[in-house]
Amino acid sequence: MLENGEVLIRKRGADRVHRGHLWVYRSDIKDGRGAQPGGIVRVTDERGALVGKAFYSSMSQIALRFLTRGNATIDEAFFHKRFDAADALRTRLGVDPNVSRRIFSEGDLLPGLIVDRYGDYLVVQSLIQSTDRLRPLVNEILTARYQPKSIFHRNDIRVRELEGLPLSQEVIGDPLPDPLILNIDGKQVGVSLSGGQKTGSYLDQRENHRAAARYGHGRALDAFTYAGGFALYLADVCEHVEAVDMSEPALEMARANAERNGLKNIECIDANAFDFLRQRFKEGARYDTIVLDPPAFAKNKESVEGAIRGYKEINNRAMRMLRSGGVLVTCSCSHHVSEGEFVEMLADAANDAGCWLRVLERRMQASDHPVLLSVPETLYLKCFVLQILY
Repeated sequence: MLENGEVLIRKRGADRVHRGHLWVYRSDIKDGRGAQPGGIVRVTDERGALVGKAFYSSMSQIALRFLTRGNATIDEAFFHKRFDAADALRTRLGVDPNVSRRIFSEGDLLPGLIVDRYGDYLVVQSLIQSTDRLRPLVNEILTARYQPKSIFHRNDIRVRELEGLPLSQEVIGDPLPDPLILNIDGKQVGVSLSGGQKTGSYLDQRENHRAAARYGHGRALDAFTYAGGFALYLADVCEHVEAVDMSEPALEMARANAERNGLKNIECIDANAFDFLRQRFKEGARYDTIVLDPPAFAKNKESVEGAIRGYKEINNRAMRMLRSGGVLVTCSCSHHVSEGEFVEMLADAANDAGCWLRVLERRMQASDHPVLLSVPETLYLKCFVLQILY
């Protein structure tokens, strides 16, 4: 057994868990003296009733992340079963077994753990104290399950600092190729596992890339292109694609991806996307397809108002530059900005632009990033495919 210690929580915390959320905040801990940092604890309410079993953090404001609301034994077999269930879900969904997210923390009832597979290489992120302590067991499970050439613990994500954990990178196995060339939907795509965004690639946008290719046409713009994710798909259906990013390393990767796939209709442009949109608008440029996939504008609740202003500015510019019947693929990965707030912003931007918006598809993150209905934080990516009508 891996369990140790017990935590008593207040009614508010217990009610939150009974409603299906996995988190209890430190303010709802009544007595945590029996818990060790990163331990797996038995949780009871003020009446002494069992609430469940959870990961415990001694540092984060999220003190408890629940593994079960029952009295299941939390041992190595328990975690093997959770990995089994995660793999079974992805098999049912038809997810690419070689390039996909295999564990999505709370979405797979394994809070604080991310596992992405890139062919023979696995990238693991341990976001909390408990999953950091479980690293040897995670390595054992992943080695038996996938026989990877390498397991790369990319623990350089800033959220670890909230847990009092160091930022680090560690490779177990063969050195990582950089870039690693993968076959993704028939395209040869280079990713940098150690230096790229997230774990090397935006796996959460993969299904949205395909959706964009269903509607893209004519002259296209992919703003915030990073390594050319949307541009590579649009190039198959569009006459010309402008791929814009202000990161030179990202653009170098985008150029290389275009070249290795023989896509000569992608033009990579080094520019700030906000400035680029303003300039193209002043020039009277017109497009048939525009993709907006910016980084998260809202890092916390306090920055939501400013984020919405930023989203409105770029979406309004895009709408004004699209011909009637044109397609706008617009995204937000700011989980602090709700879908409702994002939709309201889009409606305001369209009103200011003097156009109507027809919703062609209302999308979210890829299916290998599963959402728990009672944990809204697991739904973070909003993506709308819209048609502009004048």
